Amino acid sequence: MRASPPGSAHATDEEALARIDPLWRSWAGAHGGHVAAALTAMRERAVGEGRPVRALTAHFLAPVDTGPLHLSLARPSVGRRAATCTFTGHQDGAAVLVGSAVFGRGRRGPRYDGRSSPRVAGPADCRPLELSAGFVAFARQVEIRPATEALPLAGGERAELVAWVRFTDRRALDEAAVVTLTDVLPPALFARWRTPRPVPTAELTIHFTDALDAGARADWALVRIRTEQAGGGWAVDDSAVWSADGRLLALARQARVVQDAPAEHASVPAATTPPQETL
Repeated sequence: MRASPPGSAHATDEEALARIDPLWRSWAGAHGGHVAAALTAMRERAVGEGRPVRALTAHFLAPVDTGPLHLSLARPSVGRRAATCTFTGHQDGAAVLVGSAVFGRGRRGPRYDGRSSPRVAGPADCRPLELSAGFVAFARQVEIRPATEALPLAGGERAELVAWVRFTDRRALDEAAVVTLTDVLPPALFARWRTPRPVPTAELTIHFTDALDAGARADWALVRIRTEQAGGGWAVDDSAVWSADGRLLALARQARVVQDAPAEHASVPAATTPPQETL
């Protein structure tokens, strides 16, 4: 890998390989958040260590298969404090996603937090949510505990879901884990519907806070997703991820395609919360 000096605008092309875990399969391909999370591994190739990821955008051109994802990287700008990397992902010779990432060192500056954590009961006081692995295969990789009365496919009034989430392998909340969490809950429209349908991600952008600069956080996270607008077969979802101690970790927005419900899922029951379990 060729390194560019500070302040250089020289573009350096790199090749990288990301592996998409088959356990993270969704409706018609790999889970979008898991695919985007794999892109955080680009940092070492793109800009080296010492520059946390500040923003990540992925445009999904086609469903990503659960297999090797070949990434072509270009660094159009590398400065003293920030660096930008663009990428294209290929599978079987075809482009399946394009996007960009911004990396930047932290420094002292004013602090403001306009997205305080919702006031909800802790994870120990919330019941686990059961999502059928036959419905979404990746459901077995996370434990979800709704923190409000809103449940997927319960026909509620608001398109919003709030839940405590942790990975079943108890991984810490590093950058990759937080990317996955921004997309881990069902689409917020599921809170209003009673019949599921595919709502794949066309574009996902995540903005990270400085809460991860000091390293990974504890394993529980509070996640909120809500639909800001839907119509014409499209929807805009916003999501936020907080640590267990209430620190905002990331904000995300995605454009989604609202598809028709497959016939085999027309009678899928609403998700349920089983009796309370102790940790």
